Order: sequence, then C-alpha cells, then structure tokens
Amino acid sequence: MAKQALRASGVTQKFGAFTALENVSFELEKGEVHCLAGENGCGKSTLIKVINGVNVPEPGAEISFGGAPATASVLPQEAKKHGLHVIWQDLALFPDLTVAENISFDAFVSRPFGARKVSDTRKTAEDVISRIGIELDPNVRLGDLSIAKRQIVAICRVLAADARIIFMDEPTASLTRKETQALLAIVRKLSSEGISIVFVSHRLAEVLDVCARVTILKDGKLVGTYPTEGMTQKRLSELMTGLELNEKQRPKKDFGDTVLEVRKLSRTGEYQDISFSLHAGEILGLTGLMGSGRTELALSLFGMTRPHLGDILLNRRPVRFASNEDAIEAGIAYVSEDRLNLGLVQTQSIVKNTAATVLDDLAQPSYWLSPGRIRALCDHWIDRLKTKVSNPDLPVSSLSGGNQQRIVLAKWLATKPKVLILDAPTVGVDVGAKAGIFRIARDLADQGMAILLITDEASEVHTHADRVLILRDGSIREELSPHDIEEEALEGLINA
Repeated sequence: MAKQALRASGVTQKFGAFTALENVSFELEKGEVHCLAGENGCGKSTLIKVINGVNVPEPGAEISFGGAPATASVLPQEAKKHGLHVIWQDLALFPDLTVAENISFDAFVSRPFGARKVSDTRKTAEDVISRIGIELDPNVRLGDLSIAKRQIVAICRVLAADARIIFMDEPTASLTRKETQALLAIVRKLSSEGISIVFVSHRLAEVLDVCARVTILKDGKLVGTYPTEGMTQKRLSELMTGLELNEKQRPKKDFGDTVLEVRKLSRTGEYQDISFSLHAGEILGLTGLMGSGRTELALSLFGMTRPHLGDILLNRRPVRFASNEDAIEAGIAYVSEDRLNLGLVQTQSIVKNTAATVLDDLAQPSYWLSPGRIRALCDHWIDRLKTKVSNPDLPVSSLSGGNQQRIVLAKWLATKPKVLILDAPTVGVDVGAKAGIFRIARDLADQGMAILLITDEASEVHTHADRVLILRDGSIREELSPHDIEEEALEGLINA
C-alpha cells in the first residue's frame, strides 16, 4: 500500500480582494511522480508556495507530511524537515561557483564556516553525481555548462540536502528532446528510490509519459485529480482550459507571389547551402532539434548575423542586411524564442513595449512623441490580439506568458511586416495560450502575410504549417507537405 508523502486540504489564499486559491486539495504518495497542471495564472505557483511555507494560507487549511500535521507557524521548518525542496524554473544557482560548490551549497549552508572543507564539498558532489549515474565534472564552473547540465546540478543540489519531496517547475522548458529524455530518466530513477516528485510542465506529452497522476487547477479552483493511464493530451487540454480544443490541420491553400527567397545561404559553423521560398499567405514550418541551425538561420534573415555565402531576396529583389534595422526597414519581423530577455523589457510598461519598434514613425512629422498616439497604438493591438490586460501602464512582467507573447507579436505587427519569423513562439506558454497564438498566426497568413514558423514540436508544424522543412546539422534534409505524412512519422524524421 502506498504511503502518503504530502497532503494539503482546504487551501485558500487571498491577496486583498483577489482569491488566488479557493478550497484546493492536493495529495502526493511516496515515490510518486505527480503532475500539477493548469494554465498560467491558475494558482500552481501559489499552491507550491503555500505547501513550502513561503505563503501563509487563510485559516482552515491543513497540511501534513507523511501523515503528521504541520501548523502554519512552523510550516517552513516542517517542510524542510521532511525534505521538501522546490527547483524553480530560474534554478537559483551560482554561475561563478563550481559544480561541486553549487551541489554542496544547501547541504553545508547551515554549518559553521570553519566546518566547510573543500574535500567535503567535492565528496558530497561526487557521491550524488554517482548516485544518479551521470557524467559531470565537479570542478567545472557552472556558468560554462548548458541549461540541461545546470538542471541536473539543481537536482543534485537538493539530493545532497536529503530531498524526499521535489517540486520541479517547468524543468524541460529549455531542453532539447534528447536532453528531456535524459532528465525524465533521472526523474524515474528518483521515483524508484522512493523520492516523490511534483512535475509542473506545459508539455503534455511529457506529463503523460512520466507522471502517474495529474492534479488540474483552473482559476484558483481544483478541477480534479486523474490517473494519466488512458488520458489523452486533448482531454487534458480540455480539462485545463474548460474548452473543447479541436485543432484541425490547416487546409491546403493556393498562395500568392514569392515574398522571401533564400538561395544557397551559408554561414560557417552554423548552416550551409540553405535554399527555400516563402509565399504570401503561407506558413512555412522550419523544424529540427535544438542545435540544428534553425535559430542561427533566423538571425541571419533578420540581419543580426551575416551569411558568408548565398543570397536573400525580398519580392524577388536581392537584399543585404548590415543590421536588424535594415531587416525591419525591409519588412522582416522576428519574434525571438527568448521572450524574457530579447523580446520584451520586463520592467517597462505594456504600452512602451508595444510601441518600441515604431517610435520613429509615431514621432513623425514633428519629432514629438504624442502619448495619445502611443496609447492608441497599444489599445489597438491589445484589442486586435485579444490580450488580457488590466492596465496597459503596468510592467509587461505583470502579464502571463501567453499574454506577454501577444505583446511581442503586437510590437512587431505594428511595423507592418511582409515576413514574420516566429521562433519557438509557444515556449513557456500554456495550452490555451498556444491555441490563441496559432489562431493569430493563421489569421495573419489568411490575410496575406508570409510566416516562417520555427519549432521542434512536430505537432505544431503538422497542424499549422502549409509546408515543412526539416533542418539537421545545419542543412535542409527534407521538404514535405504535412498532409502527406502522419504526425508520428514526422516526429521520427525530426529526431532521426
């Protein structure tokens, strides 16, 4: 019989007049991998903070570890005593310290300074690295590692601190498929050792693959807890959104003139001999694993880097970009996969982010920026893209991931581009927001815009692209129509 590792019941959390959680319950068994799912803003992070003792819930909430009740006044200590650790998406590691120092940090932080020895630090790290069966040099500076290796260091750190319950917040969001499979293998190994894991992810295929049960929240309320056996991604999406999501494959269409043409484009060490055309009204899918050269190609098309060989043509005329300003002027817009650092200025308002790409146009003809014109532009795009905004003067960081991505789209659509490059546009957004983003992309294409959709998700290009190019090792290896291949076969080609 399974032993209960954690139980929370009757959890209500209010922030002023806003109710973030309302009478929510959650249970976790020893050794279980359990998904906590829901759209952005549903209350997942708030529930984790309540269970971890960061937030104090309203009276009436009950939390217990291994069947032993904990009281709100000592909850942080109780959580720590029972080995509860949270690995947040930002990992909270120290890039200038070594792997060994990062792994040993929590285990040694409570000891007097004189009790910390280099030999103890290294042995602690080596022991936990050996325990999960990976190759990792304890002496390497953390900042020199990939995101995937840093994620493993974060897991090793909590294991070194005797973790028995681990919450993982979007652990695979920035990983390739191969890296994701390696991480899921570690999760399964920890589960087999009796460690309980709460897995938070928008990647529903991973949820169904690694989790035994899924608890779904919506608008701060419990939808229910369900076994993953027999569950489908479609049903899971419907439970999370409350909507019936019937995304049908994009129908075959006739397209307009060629807008963008690339001829034998090469950049040493990144991509080589790339040739394709993109037409008005077409969504062209460019897919491949991380490291295949897809983003490197996009950066050249946007003028951020220069190809060493080959030609780029817009409306059949050769163009050469010395900078991204040249590309924008020519009619190319680029939605980066790194929304947080490259797509938006998080501390600036929603209004300022929306207008950032067209300030020169808004200042014409008097070179004076009218706050009224800027606000009108922002209101127009908020309305057109159906962005949920309570106050446009708030920092853009106040929005959910999906609504932030709509602001990124708004700022580029304001430039009236001929070509829109969408580089992994759904990274870090929930299932409902993904559907909304692709509805926008389809509508833009139907209105004649040429769209280059870059993603490693087979389902995205299979459903939303008109043609698909498969990039591998910097070269296009396949060109096909999604109508001529099953999604599973397409995924096999991407991962070949």
